Amino acid sequence: MSSMDVPAEVPRQVSQPPAVAADRRPATPTMTWVTLALMTTASVASLRAAPTMAVYGLACVFLYLVPAIVFLLPTALVSAELASGWSGGVYRWVAEGLSKPLGFLAVWCQFAMTIFYYPSLLAFVASTIAYVIDPSLAADGLYTAIVIMVLYWTGVWVSSHGTKTLAGLSSWGLVIGTLVPGTILVVLGMVFLAQGNPSAAPMTADHLLPQWTGLASLVLIVNNFLSYSGMEMNAVHVSSLKNPAKEYPKSMFLAVGLVLLIFILPALAISWVVPADKLSLTAGVMQAFQAFFAYFGVGWMTPIAAVMLISASLAGMLTWLAGPSKGLLEISRQEGYLPPFLQKLNKYGIQQNILVTQGVVTSVIALGYALIPNVSSVYWIFSTITTQVYLIVYLLMFAAAMRLRKTQPDHPRGYRVPAIGVVCVTGLLASAAALAIGFVPPSQFGGGSVWSYVLIVGGGLVILGLLIPWAFLKFRKPSWRQPAAATEAREA
Repeated sequence: MSSMDVPAEVPRQVSQPPAVAADRRPATPTMTWVTLALMTTASVASLRAAPTMAVYGLACVFLYLVPAIVFLLPTALVSAELASGWSGGVYRWVAEGLSKPLGFLAVWCQFAMTIFYYPSLLAFVASTIAYVIDPSLAADGLYTAIVIMVLYWTGVWVSSHGTKTLAGLSSWGLVIGTLVPGTILVVLGMVFLAQGNPSAAPMTADHLLPQWTGLASLVLIVNNFLSYSGMEMNAVHVSSLKNPAKEYPKSMFLAVGLVLLIFILPALAISWVVPADKLSLTAGVMQAFQAFFAYFGVGWMTPIAAVMLISASLAGMLTWLAGPSKGLLEISRQEGYLPPFLQKLNKYGIQQNILVTQGVVTSVIALGYALIPNVSSVYWIFSTITTQVYLIVYLLMFAAAMRLRKTQPDHPRGYRVPAIGVVCVTGLLASAAALAIGFVPPSQFGGGSVWSYVLIVGGGLVILGLLIPWAFLKFRKPSWRQPAAATEAREA
């Protein structure tokens, strides 16, 4: 979600249909607050976003802390209240709080953001693979586009066969592709500095805040909203705690602390060894590993680190692939939001037509890497569009939470957010600000056309996040509803 890598919990959050009863809690607690904190950390934390913040050096601490306070915590607390009162994920929350069409918009955006997420994730994989084959390929757009398409379609083929072992991959991905390489990166960086080597980025108090050169100097903070997205996925487990009112906040504060450590320390380690003007947003992690391994005379470890990062990213992609589309499918069958062609299942009970249609669009988007010379620029644009589309979900979620507290104040909730008005308004304003700032090109891409950037990002947001769901709602027919089929598919 890292980041956008939050796959394992997606099916649980969106797979329940709107008709499921709201208050189905386990008779006895089944989870400790520490376990929930670790699960949440696994859902959110990733190394993929580290190069994006490493270009800011010590200021990355500030750029991570601000969205954590104004976005990460409000999201975690509000989603806990909603999940403990209404099962069914964001569709049910927004449909109950606002309206069913807006509920569809929320679940659509949760699905649609993956259309741009996969190219940016697989671009990271492509650049990492390049360090096993030939590092110069990391900046080759055509190579990146080919790898994206080959890996995505391979993932579609695997997912369409109904592989049931995918759900556990994200847990292994956290250990193999995040905790182990992240720890190695930070330890090597500390030893590197301890031996008297100068840091590539200044580490003095004067650099705690990002240099102010206008709005463009703060644009990279928007990417951190995407890095933190996914906190709502594990909110469904709030009812499994012994004392949700006390334990859930403790769990979230611990998770926030762990997530910040995993995000900040590797980003700093990268900034110690790779100068900002030479840092690739897709290959930055491998640039740091290569530099550290070369310095310590263990260059043979570079391919090993690459394989670890690749395995985690591919595991994340596979477990993400079927989750959001499955939730969209079941809700669309209940309410008739998608045409019959997109509702069909293959013999394995997988929504193959949705995956294939998504794959065609993903392949077209991947060509952007071949057509636009600067791979980092394409990566940033796609990451921004992904964030913009996903922010719509959070705007709707915060608005729905406030309205549900007014319209259904007595509805049973396992957890209630203190000062929910302040928390929701903070989350709404932060999300809206991030949405607006996302249209400003980042400072390191100042040489490009501002209006071209705004047109691409705005066009992606409007078409993918608004026009397409509006068209489905506008032209849907009563015959598209298949509630019986949705029940059968869920029980299969």
